[in-house]
Amino acid sequence: MKDAPYAAAESALAGEIAAAHEAGEPVEIVGGGTRRALGRPVQAARAVSTASLSGIALHEPGALTLVAGAGTPLAEVEAALAREGQRLAFEPMDHRGLLGSSGEPTLGAVAAMNNSGPRRIQAGAARDAMLGVRLIDGRGEVVSNGGRVMKNVTGYDLVKLMAGSWGTLGLLTEIAFKVLPIPEAEATVMLTGLDDARAVEALSAALGSPYDVTGAAHGEGRTLVRVEGFAAQIAHRGPALARLFSPFGKAEIVSGEASAALWRGVRDVEAFHGREGAVWRVSVKPSEGPRLVSALKAQGAFAALYDWGGGLVWLLTAEEGDAGAALIRAETRARGGHATLVRGSAATRAAVEPFEPAAPGIAALEARLRAAFDPKSILNPGRMRG
Repeated sequence: MKDAPYAAAESALAGEIAAAHEAGEPVEIVGGGTRRALGRPVQAARAVSTASLSGIALHEPGALTLVAGAGTPLAEVEAALAREGQRLAFEPMDHRGLLGSSGEPTLGAVAAMNNSGPRRIQAGAARDAMLGVRLIDGRGEVVSNGGRVMKNVTGYDLVKLMAGSWGTLGLLTEIAFKVLPIPEAEATVMLTGLDDARAVEALSAALGSPYDVTGAAHGEGRTLVRVEGFAAQIAHRGPALARLFSPFGKAEIVSGEASAALWRGVRDVEAFHGREGAVWRVSVKPSEGPRLVSALKAQGAFAALYDWGGGLVWLLTAEEGDAGAALIRAETRARGGHATLVRGSAATRAAVEPFEPAAPGIAALEARLRAAFDPKSILNPGRMRG
């Protein structure tokens, strides 16, 4: 860390957090500002920015490793990796179109929310690519954990703990990621006109095939399966998947930039951009996705999109009353899943638990963790739990 371009900024931020802890003054942690509308409105009068924690401290292409400050714009990281023919394999979503926000997404926000896109079914989530973290806890103390290689598993796994903690356990200052090469080619095999249940059957067939599928989604009347690899491999896998799909209809193969554009749309939930209403993100078993949506549509107006082979369902519904919270959560829990409110007005987010309410045992564990990392609850208070 001593050689990082943001080392002095980390020390300054640690001092700010320590002073806030001493005064018992809540603070909101802000990165690029693109996702402030996620979760409950933070109950804090002041904000602490990670903008000064910007820069790439280490990129070793041969070791497939990148270390950067939490305030580094994601676009800067992706451009640096692309120059070496590499990428963040977990395909983080850009929420700006869905939330109607501006600014630049940052690397710290990607880690703090475990932001993972369509390729998660093959490459894993953001947390699976995180090798190490540095953070400032609620006392203003700097803590580091993990390393710069996958084999480093010593100590407590704070890396996984911080992924998805939404800034409630600590202010991330630095993250080390495993990166992977950009494949030589990609192609998308597309079916049209399938209903939800039949589409998920097709996606399941593709995911059960030997063709190393890296994307499986359905929505707006299109069923999409992506494969990536060497050009010769894709020349075989694309037609092979099209033949596999023959019981479901005639498949079209889209390649190159046209394929990439389709998956940016899936990743960023483009079908819901500019449409009024609340947006929910639901995780269920793929086989339960169409049943869930069918049950919801029988009780109200819902639009649905599927990712992760049907295991991730995006729902759009009217923002009236509880924005469908009680109905969605009842149907989701009955199927062993959970639901998160991703888009809603400030009033809706204050009245409805955006995150799935925790069972008593989990809630007690969360409380103990927060007490250990942030004893005065000054970091992003209220964002995850009321």
